[in-house]
Amino acid sequence: LDTARRLIAERGADALTMDDLAHAAGVGKGTVFRRFGSRAGLMTVLLDEDERASQQAFLFGPPPLGPAAPPLDRLLAVGRARIQFAHLHHALLSAANRDPATRHNPATTVLRTHLRVLLREAGKTGDLDAQADALLALLDADHVEHQLATGRTLDEVVAAWQSVARKLCGR
Repeated sequence: LDTARRLIAERGADALTMDDLAHAAGVGKGTVFRRFGSRAGLMTVLLDEDERASQQAFLFGPPPLGPAAPPLDRLLAVGRARIQFAHLHHALLSAANRDPATRHNPATTVLRTHLRVLLREAGKTGDLDAQADALLALLDADHVEHQLATGRTLDEVVAAWQSVARKLCGR
């Protein structure tokens, strides 16, 4: 993992190949694939520490992200935090999400569940799974970067996401 982080820092996530990683780490390519399953699996493992910190913040942290805040405030804060996370970790998230086997990883499942719970706590009814999926789609790292590439600022992307979340909650 240290070798992968170093190579990504030097070349970027898009340039990292499993062959390069194996060579730089002094192991066989098969060893790398047995450990991570795929390039996307490697990216998911590299994101794990930051994903855990993100989860800790919205599960146990202070308001507005944490549990002491009202549901809508928490939902809006989760959107802001996740958009910032998606921007900061775009290359790794994009690479991890290219493989359907790792796209719906445990971190994504936790986030989706959290969005669904916050929608329910905010009084939303109807198909909460579809509503959570709609919000989650707007948090996708490639979507966030596309919005930024078209000239929107990070604050504008956050405001747009929060507008959708408010409308879903009837506010």
